[in-house]
Amino acid sequence: MKKITLAAASLGIAATTAQAGEIQRAPDVSQILYENGKTYLEFSASVVTPDVRASSSALGASGSGNMTARFQNYAVGFKQQINEKLTYAIVANQPYGANVDYARATGYPFAGSNAELDVFATTGYLKYQFDENFSAYGGLRVQGMKGNLNITFPIAYALNVDYDWQMGYVIGGAYERRDIALKVALTYESEIEHGFSDNTGTPFEVKTPQAVTLHVQSGIAAATLLFGSIRWQEWTEFQIAPQDFTPGAIALGRSDIWSYEIGVGRRFNENWSGALTLGYEEDQDDIVGNLSGKDGYVSYGVGVSYATESWELSTGIRYIALGDAVSQGINGNFTSNDAIAVGMKLGFRF
Repeated sequence: MKKITLAAASLGIAATTAQAGEIQRAPDVSQILYENGKTYLEFSASVVTPDVRASSSALGASGSGNMTARFQNYAVGFKQQINEKLTYAIVANQPYGANVDYARATGYPFAGSNAELDVFATTGYLKYQFDENFSAYGGLRVQGMKGNLNITFPIAYALNVDYDWQMGYVIGGAYERRDIALKVALTYESEIEHGFSDNTGTPFEVKTPQAVTLHVQSGIAAATLLFGSIRWQEWTEFQIAPQDFTPGAIALGRSDIWSYEIGVGRRFNENWSGALTLGYEEDQDDIVGNLSGKDGYVSYGVGVSYATESWELSTGIRYIALGDAVSQGINGNFTSNDAIAVGMKLGFRF
């Protein structure tokens, strides 16, 4: 079953979009601990092209144009089996981010506004294998966040903040039956609170949310794997609200968010495998921030993988139909929006 899981992983890479759970761009990455081989090294990259636009607002009939920019996401991971019981891994990635750029001269209230949020994280994991079925893992995450805002409405406002570095943690455990490629893993990721100052020097905080992810996979027939995940994130604790910006929060997280994915993988021969996935995030019927423009999604993905004994190359593409949304204050009407994500992963085993 191992080659099938590679195609499934490629779809996970192609799914690294800002559309899942507010500003999330990468899912739980702890499962690198279960990659085959004593030593494993992987590099991954994705390109996401969103099309998010409001057709009108309560303050005018003009549309916004596409308010989101194309972005890239990168990650590198390394796993080493120390002995029969202990395995460690290190992953560097970009778990969250935002790129918003409203076109100028459209007549839309937020025309010319832009924002960028960059988050970089490095996580170290250690796994202990109790027996052939049960294992537990945990680790520490060092995370940096920086950003800039340039708002044109309802008042002109600009803010730039440099990297703030903070620490969080990850804990989890798994049950496996290798004879049928069964694995059930549960991972908890702590919230991480970053501290910044506005233009007057007044402090404010931004929290990336705590999250719980359930991963499940199982062989269902010869050379066929069923896999999926359920992820909960506490976005009710997330907002960007510098105190000197009187209209209040720049980005809102009014509801906690559940994200779901299910897929099936198939090995075609000794080298080639493929997978299909379906993803879903419920529309929360929230009033969203004007730097968001989305509420929920449905995604459809396909991935292929070519593997040898020492390396594998996986690639995937995903189409995301974004849920309709109404934005804060001006009632911007965001409908019929979508995104396309393309990802690739190159892995080596030693």
